[in-house]
Amino acid sequence: QVQLVESGGALVHPGGSLRLSCAASGIIFSAYAMGWYRQAPGKQRELVAAITSGGSTNYADSVKGRFTIARDNAKNTVYLQMSSLKPEDTAVYYCKADLQVVRGPAYWGQGTQVTVSS
Repeated sequence: QVQLVESGGALVHPGGSLRLSCAASGIIFSAYAMGWYRQAPGKQRELVAAITSGGSTNYADSVKGRFTIARDNAKNTVYLQMSSLKPEDTAVYYCKADLQVVRGPAYWGQGTQVTVSS
């Protein structure tokens, strides 16, 4: 069975930092593109950052320069390093694994809550 297990969500003050982790099992991790998405209350889920199987990255404009996505294939883990956090970053953050082929599988983690508040 496939599992994406997220960790690292917390309450943090504005300007603070957090690192989210997503540990995958049941897939050939190195073959999958990995992404971080977030969903704030009453809003659509949005892509925050993604990294391909080859290591190429892209970011939402709202987090560019503040967040960094990285993967460690030896640990089957993808990370989201978040710095200079703002209240508008408050959301449930979800990890996604996507094989990136037509009709290929995609898997989601359970989500982890990030709250940025003074």
